[in-house]
Amino acid sequence: MGTTIKHLGVRDSDRRTVRPKRGAAAGVLLAALLLGASACATGDAGSAPEESADGSCGRLAVADGWYGDNAQRLQEMIDANATCDGATPEGGAQPMAVFDWDNTVVKNDIGDATTFWMLRNSKVLQPAGRDWATVSDYLTDEATGRLNEVCGDLADPGAPLPTGEKDGVKCAAEILSVYSEGETTDKAAAFEGFDARRIEPAYAFAAQLLEGLTPKQVTEYVTAAKKENLDAAEGTMNEVGGTEVTGWVRIYPQIKDLITTLQDAGFDVRIVSASSQPAVRIWAAEVGVDADQVTGVQTLENGGKLTSTLASCGGDAAAMPYIEGKRCFINEQLLGIPPAQAFEPAPEAQRQVFAAGDSDTDVTFVGDATGLRLAINRNKTELMCNAYANADGKWIVNPMFIAPEPQQKDAYPCSTTGRIETDGTQGPLEDADGDVVPDQKDSVY
Repeated sequence: MGTTIKHLGVRDSDRRTVRPKRGAAAGVLLAALLLGASACATGDAGSAPEESADGSCGRLAVADGWYGDNAQRLQEMIDANATCDGATPEGGAQPMAVFDWDNTVVKNDIGDATTFWMLRNSKVLQPAGRDWATVSDYLTDEATGRLNEVCGDLADPGAPLPTGEKDGVKCAAEILSVYSEGETTDKAAAFEGFDARRIEPAYAFAAQLLEGLTPKQVTEYVTAAKKENLDAAEGTMNEVGGTEVTGWVRIYPQIKDLITTLQDAGFDVRIVSASSQPAVRIWAAEVGVDADQVTGVQTLENGGKLTSTLASCGGDAAAMPYIEGKRCFINEQLLGIPPAQAFEPAPEAQRQVFAAGDSDTDVTFVGDATGLRLAINRNKTELMCNAYANADGKWIVNPMFIAPEPQQKDAYPCSTTGRIETDGTQGPLEDADGDVVPDQKDSVY
């Protein structure tokens, strides 16, 4: 076997510095609270709260797995904003709760699950002109050269590449490396020339690998990958291009219960993910969230087939649901804020009351929540620096519900490399007042 991707590739890999784009400029067209309060009793920390007398308020039912008084804090937030009788709040706006998906609602990553399944089952199509430069404007010359070299002769344009067969092993390995590691198998950088706070081209690449497929085909493939990963035993590994990759996913019962409770309490529950939108919409049914309540990486259709062209946000043809991009998509698509203001914090009365995430990808939209912010601890520096600094007391931290990470022995380097910069380097993290956030000890694990 080759190397093993133990924690699902680029979503857990070290951050990469962004090289300035060489040659042609990137030119892809990218298309795409007024709160009612209630006074429901709260339960003790660490136990499921008692149901209200009339049973009308949403009550958390799953107690195991919540750290400290997190369940109580969540219930208090729900009670403070719930419409227990189901009535529409004054002003007509429901309180909103926004969740990341991968490693927040589920253990592991459905973007990985879909991509790995497609490579193992030879479902990725040969790009137009056998030229991988047509798939992403951010691919480096080295990456397109390697992909064209090892994949170009394997199939006609628009035909499936044999990535699940012996003849396609090198092609599968190259696609996997570009996606999961952000580099070629020769260790050359795979992407360049992007704003690292608005887009992660490797995440976008997974959605762009759906190019040429019909929505019906994508639904079929995602559904098959979902079944395989939910049915697989925990710890299952599969092989892609000579590399072992994670082959299982689990829904977190605690988060499913939280989502159900929020819905019962009158919250508008949304999913905003950096995985492909078609995939997340199919998976979201597992936790009772409708497809039209889900925002992911969107690619445009042409002639009934998906293209590699990303949907824009905030007037930026180079944005996706990633760090500031997640704020943009929430503001523009969910809150109706004009594109010119979509990257700025929304007025407080319009923002989500609650948000949950697990990664630096989520730090901006989780930080925008006005009531309570849940950070699932995966030892991600920028998110955990904000959560542990907890300047306004609205952050709570919880270990992963399955196979939690051990304590990070060294303090999070918030004061030196706590923030992802636009060029992909790291710099000091500052708080809302412009003061440098001190290094933070990992205390919830």
